[in-house]
Amino acid sequence: MFTLRDVFFAFIWIALLILAGRLIKQKVRWIQSLYLPESIVAGALALLLGPQVLGAIATSVSGEDALLAQGLFAEPIRAVWSQSPSIFINIVFAALFLGESIPRPRDIWRKAAPQVIFGQSLAWGQYVIGILVTLIILMPLFGAHPISAALIEIGFEGGHGTAGGMAETFGELGFEAGADLALGLATVGIVSGIITGTTLARWGRKRRHISSFEAPADQPEDLPELTETESPEIEQRRQRLMRGLLIDPLSLNFGFVGIAVIFGWLILRGLVLLEALTWGRTGFTVMEYVPLFPMALVGGILVQLSVERLGLRALIIKPLMKNIAGMALDVVVVTALASISLTVIGSNLATFLILSVVGIAWNVLFFLYYAPRIFPDHWFEKGIGDMGQSMGVTATGILLLRMVDPNNQSGAFESFAYKQLFFEPIVGGGLFTAAAPALIARLGLGPTLLITGGLLVFWLVAGYLLMRQQGRSSPSTQQPLL
Repeated sequence: MFTLRDVFFAFIWIALLILAGRLIKQKVRWIQSLYLPESIVAGALALLLGPQVLGAIATSVSGEDALLAQGLFAEPIRAVWSQSPSIFINIVFAALFLGESIPRPRDIWRKAAPQVIFGQSLAWGQYVIGILVTLIILMPLFGAHPISAALIEIGFEGGHGTAGGMAETFGELGFEAGADLALGLATVGIVSGIITGTTLARWGRKRRHISSFEAPADQPEDLPELTETESPEIEQRRQRLMRGLLIDPLSLNFGFVGIAVIFGWLILRGLVLLEALTWGRTGFTVMEYVPLFPMALVGGILVQLSVERLGLRALIIKPLMKNIAGMALDVVVVTALASISLTVIGSNLATFLILSVVGIAWNVLFFLYYAPRIFPDHWFEKGIGDMGQSMGVTATGILLLRMVDPNNQSGAFESFAYKQLFFEPIVGGGLFTAAAPALIARLGLGPTLLITGGLLVFWLVAGYLLMRQQGRSSPSTQQPLL
């Protein structure tokens, strides 16, 4: 289908598109106001310059033999792009926890229990509401595929990276339209997350639900880190460990990412073998459809724990890991959006629109109803970050957090960061997100609804018990809105 030379120029095109995306974002104010990442702008530009838009226009004007009938990008280039999301998403997840301090689960729970409960409830509710809508409306009226029920969580919580990375899984399960719909939902989620979050922030200030101050006018664009910066002791130890090594630190850190991916692959192969030797004998199989990237995330955690145990933690440089993951995510987003099928979305427009509206409504209403109840103080600041993440990506949640609490007066930022360690390995692109389509295909919507509904009830009960334990079953300082 393509040669190494095609691969080389495919990624040259990606680099040029990202630069063009940055230029467009600088010049177009409404794109700036939506805080859209340059990779999304670049992916949309690639889609417009491809065969579905530019090529279709050229064909309608000059016929099928028109010079730009296939757009600006040759077929081998587009073939490379179509396979890139499912490959590069493994790098993103493998690097996610490399370089991060991983505290004990008990410590995380003690510091961020309400945040964990709120985030988990939001995510499992997306499955429950998606399954109910699919059973009651989408399948009877529009003949939608049952796996459509998982698209809200995959697109909203998982984002473009997860949606693009699961394209092969959707294809193997006979739901080829799933990847395009999930990518479309991810785009709707991130745009609606910014719009609704900004609107709610203005409303929250007007109603005095926000106790912090607005960001100063000269606030920098860069989002803050989720965890603490490195100490001077770690930097000194790194210099001692790196002395005499004839290797670039970036190459060394990419090597740790490679080890994490290998660990993840071994875990996945082991689970597939275990399934084949046990319950798989009955014909019920799930693990063979689970993609590699959630296991790469687990592999990254194992590598991080291993280097800490061996006293080599200083060799993993967190800013470099962030750059590695960031570049890989840019590739995933650009190539996934460039490969999206507008025809597929158009032919499933009713399903797409209903899932979009239902997903947005669940996130906003649950935030307004549950956040005042579960958080003992600063409910708006602590809740809006999770609402933003549940409609886009982690960066969206951090952005909304910074809008309402730029100086971290509420302490919401630390709780949000700790929650990620309980959250990312499971949902939002974690193990269950990857397995959900296969579970629906193998078990059906009814049993999957029982599983996800049971987990939603579990987290809501955990929240109720936590509120009773802390004497907040009827908060007096903040009244529920709904």
